[in-house]
Amino acid sequence: MPTLSEQCDPRHPLKKLGERIPWSDFEEAFGEYYSEEGRPAKPVRLMVGLLLLKQMYDQSDEEVVERWVENPYWQQFCGMSDFQWEWPCDPSDLVYFRQRIGEQGVALILAVSAQLHGARVQEREVVVDSTVQEKNVTYPVDTKQYRKIIMRCWKLSDKSGIRLRRRYRKEVRACIMAQRLRKDPRRRKAARRGHRRLRTIAGALIRELERKLPEALREEQGENFTLYRRVLAQKPQDTNKIYSLHEPHIYCVAKGKEHKKYEFGTKASVAMTKTHGVIVAAVAHEKNLYDAHALPEILDQAEAMTDIRAKRAIVDRGYRGRKFVDGTEILIPGRAPRGQSRATSTAMRKRFRRRAAIEPLLSHLKQDFRLWRCFLKGFQGDQLNLMLAAAAWNFRKWMRLFIIFGFASSARPRSKTSFSRYRESPENFSGPTNSASASLFLRYPFNGEAHHLASVFKTEAFPDVCARCVSMVLTLKWSWSAIALVPSPRPRSLRVALEFTVGEFVDRRAHSAPPPTEPLER
Repeated sequence: MPTLSEQCDPRHPLKKLGERIPWSDFEEAFGEYYSEEGRPAKPVRLMVGLLLLKQMYDQSDEEVVERWVENPYWQQFCGMSDFQWEWPCDPSDLVYFRQRIGEQGVALILAVSAQLHGARVQEREVVVDSTVQEKNVTYPVDTKQYRKIIMRCWKLSDKSGIRLRRRYRKEVRACIMAQRLRKDPRRRKAARRGHRRLRTIAGALIRELERKLPEALREEQGENFTLYRRVLAQKPQDTNKIYSLHEPHIYCVAKGKEHKKYEFGTKASVAMTKTHGVIVAAVAHEKNLYDAHALPEILDQAEAMTDIRAKRAIVDRGYRGRKFVDGTEILIPGRAPRGQSRATSTAMRKRFRRRAAIEPLLSHLKQDFRLWRCFLKGFQGDQLNLMLAAAAWNFRKWMRLFIIFGFASSARPRSKTSFSRYRESPENFSGPTNSASASLFLRYPFNGEAHHLASVFKTEAFPDVCARCVSMVLTLKWSWSAIALVPSPRPRSLRVALEFTVGEFVDRRAHSAPPPTEPLER
């Protein structure tokens, strides 16, 4: 009976990705967290594969385990030799595995995802930007915090068997109902009165529990009582406020968004390569730092991931104040200095235009890779979720590159592509006749075939075409269209959207040649 790997399509991008990932590095790095005694542990490739699939396809811990049973490519990606009909593990095992490997283990996954792109990450210029990773908390209102403190005190008294002098259930319910209409001018006074009363009740319950709790239980709950007193004592305009009882580390960030004035979570910095858009660093900041003060940490991580120090970092105006950070030049958009050459100004303008490419990258991280809201516990969960999202972006980017340049889809199998036939006999090549036959079999990473194709059309078909002014536009349709080569007099006009094939382009240029002109008679 054939194995699961033999039954799957060998050209599937997920299967190819599983073959390129060095799983042995993960097994060697995470082997120290396992013991030879007791119940056999789950395979490291299985657990790491589930974490990657969760982030790459925007699934929760429960959903990724359920879908794993239904998808043979997911099972083959995780190293299964035969198709499985049962859950690979309990969803809670993913929680324990993330906590076990910690930030160092997830940083290794991010480094592997970056190194998978080869020379594409060896760039001396990076683009850096910051965003907010929101936490899974309700909108913080002080009244909500008081109510939660009261409910926690009730629960603690029931659990420890302490009889409270008074529980204030009826009064608390009335105060909560008064808050529902607090925006009504006629109800505003009653709402403020109920707000103050809830704070008073919460303080009374805390003091009574401290008196009646046993010594051991009082020491166990000491940290929680300190947190409760801090919430009751804080004012609306205070700094370093507590916005959530179960996530006290989060803070309020104002990014100037019109639709979302305040965001509650942690600030995250992301660095990508300027040319190829590969994420080489992702750092979550425990404090609400000024963007320029967060640059050393993100640049150090980028150096650790790629073994090369960035020469330039391209940022937006939110990073003003720093021009150099540990030997890295910080480029900020602004007016060109007096005496700057035209060539330098043009190069800087191109850099700043390229800097805008990180904005859609951050949007994709939030919408497609679970960065829009962090469901993991604590600040460690913020850091793990951010780095896993960045690793998922790199892996999916490699898969997209493989889909475009790795193989050509066709309706029927062909022995040789049009480009291969041309390289063998260029004198007999008449060009492809349809979109299906115009597909090119380019292997990843690039092996020079595209540049060879440009030189072919320059020397053979169009001698007047400059190789530097050739635009290759790859149009992906139901059948893989080929590369359209477009001559241009200036490099600025390279981006021309064309949808005809190479053969059609050759025929059009051959039949549209102007007739020889004769001298005009006087």
